[in-house]
Formats: sequence, C-alpha cells, structure tokens
Amino acid sequence: MELARRFDRAGWSAHVADSVSCRLSAWSRSVARAHRLPPPRSQAGEFVAALARIVAAEGIDLIVPTCEEVFFLSRYRSALPDGVRVLVDDFETLRALHSKRHFLELARDCGANVPDSAIVTRIGEARAWAAGGPLVLKPEYSRFGVHVRLYPRGMPADAAPLVLAQDWVAQRYYQGTELCSYSVADRGRLLAHSVYRPSYRLRRSSSFYFEPSPNAAIREFVERFVAKIGFTGQISFDWIVGDDGVATVLECNPRATSGVHLFADDDALPAALMGETMECVEPSRPQPKMLAGVMVSAGLLQAIAQGNVRTWWRDYRRADDVLAVAGDRRPPLGGLVDMGSYAATALRQGCNLREAATRDIEWDGEPLPEL
Repeated sequence: MELARRFDRAGWSAHVADSVSCRLSAWSRSVARAHRLPPPRSQAGEFVAALARIVAAEGIDLIVPTCEEVFFLSRYRSALPDGVRVLVDDFETLRALHSKRHFLELARDCGANVPDSAIVTRIGEARAWAAGGPLVLKPEYSRFGVHVRLYPRGMPADAAPLVLAQDWVAQRYYQGTELCSYSVADRGRLLAHSVYRPSYRLRRSSSFYFEPSPNAAIREFVERFVAKIGFTGQISFDWIVGDDGVATVLECNPRATSGVHLFADDDALPAALMGETMECVEPSRPQPKMLAGVMVSAGLLQAIAQGNVRTWWRDYRRADDVLAVAGDRRPPLGGLVDMGSYAATALRQGCNLREAATRDIEWDGEPLPEL
C-alpha cells in the first residue's frame, strides 16, 4: 500500500495482487485494481500464468514484490511477458542472500563487522561451538524472527533440541541497539536507502514502530555490498550497533521491509524502483512512523506491563500512522477484514495468524520445480 501511494502520486496506475486476502491495500484510494493469485508455494505454474495474464491485460510495466513472493518471481520471471520490469535479481543470488550462512560469507570485506558463525544440526553441536559463550541460534532459512533463540548468557543445560528439518546457524551474540536498513539497487548502484530502529515489536518478531536512525557506516556497507555482487532489487539488513559505535550485520532479507515507510510521498522512490534515478534517494523528512492500530493495542499493553506508559504516549504522539492517512482512511478497515480471513484460515489449517497470512509465499531453500 505504501508503494502504491507513492506510485499513484507519481502518476502511475497502481495494481496489487496477492494469494490471500489483501483488502488492507485493495481498499486504498491509490490502488486502481486488486487481483487474486493462486498461492505460489503450492501452485507455482498457476501463479505465474495468472500473473502473466494480468500483466498482459493491464499493460503492467513494473512488478515490485513486497515479501517472499520475490523468490518465486525470480525463479519464474522468464515465463512473464517480455517488456515488464520485474524488480528481482537472479534466483541463485537470492538463495545465497536468504541463507543465514551464505550471506555472512558474502558480507565479509564490505566495511561492517560480520559475526563468527557455524552450521549445526544438533543442540549439542551448538553448545560445543559456543563453548559457554553468548550465542544466537536460527534456522538457515527463516523470517520474522520465528524460531530464533537468543542465549546472551550462554546456552542453558536444558536448551530444547533443534526440531526443524533444516540446518541451523549458530552465531555469536552481540549486545547493542537493533537497527534495520532498507535499500534499492540497480546493477550494483545504490538508488534508495533508509535505516530505522524497530522500537516496538510483537515479541521478538515484526516491529510496528519505525524510528529513523541514519547511520553512515551502514550506508557505506550497503553501497559496497550491492556493488560487490552487482545487485538489482530491494534489499534489507538487520544490524546491531554496539556502545562503541561498531555496526555488526546479522542477516539479509532480499526483499522489501518496513524501511519503505520512512520515505515521504514526494521522495523519488518510484524512480529508484525503476532504476531511473542517478543519485541515492533517502528520506527527505525523517519522521517516526507506526502501525497506529497495533501501537494502541499491543504497544500499550507492553508499555503497561513494563511501566513505560509515559514513554509510549510520547512516542505515539510524535509518530505518523502508515495505514490511515489524510484522504485515504479505509485501509485499516480492510486490514480488519484481512485479519478475519486469516483467523478463519488459521482455524481450518491449525496454524497461527502469521502462518495463515504468509505460508503461501514462504520459501525455505527447497528446490522449486520447473514449469
């Protein structure tokens, strides 16, 4: 929806497409039309065929992925009509960036600290590698902080076994301030960049308050990294900045993240996504952004539990909502309808709300079939 608003303001006709309920975006005044797609994870051929029909029928010039459908778009973009720009890099590059192991290897010599890490398959291997030191355990392919384990004081004796059927990455734990960066690149040129602090989170998962936090060292790393691999697309990184100011890069998400919210409506983000700007676009009016509905529910409950209501109120008053804006107030109502749809799916499939909303696009490194 944020991208649709920016393209609409720039004179484009913005369409949205999803394989689950997406009224949050579809009910925005900036969206010309919403389309329903088959789920790419289970119906890849049907997904690509439907998207190709939409591109041809609507005269689509640019496809911008917003989440993990990026992997399916990359794998099958040759099946889409000629002439449409699909903002993705090649599939093997995305595979390496999505891997918590291979990304750290690529990140070396780009100007940021890269944590020591190792691949483990059993909890005993992780304990032996850590040798009593602080560590993080995460599946090699994962998202939204799901299944991540933090052991800042070392692994306890009763740590649970590793149960997922994939490799895990044991990584040195760093203390400091969490930051996230979002960038756009074209053939190795950095064209857009923002950094924010995820000040409020749903447990250890997705954030819903985005505090602008420009950081020169992070920008330098991103600029060197995308040039090193000649990257094209959207790319995001998670960071820890220590008290000494050293930035440690933790992992990469080769897709859009909430950093897109920080750009002003008239910033040249659409031009960056088209690869048409010559200079790197950064937020011209840095302002905290939030999901107001989550901030006044989960955020307030967290503040009450932690005794930080005064801080919460200060933060709430100085941030702008990213869902309901002047002249476009319906998206939060669409979001409520989406939540009802996800809840119904969760009941049918025996999963949680997050899985109901994203399991159709998740990719965990498994081979994707030929069409």
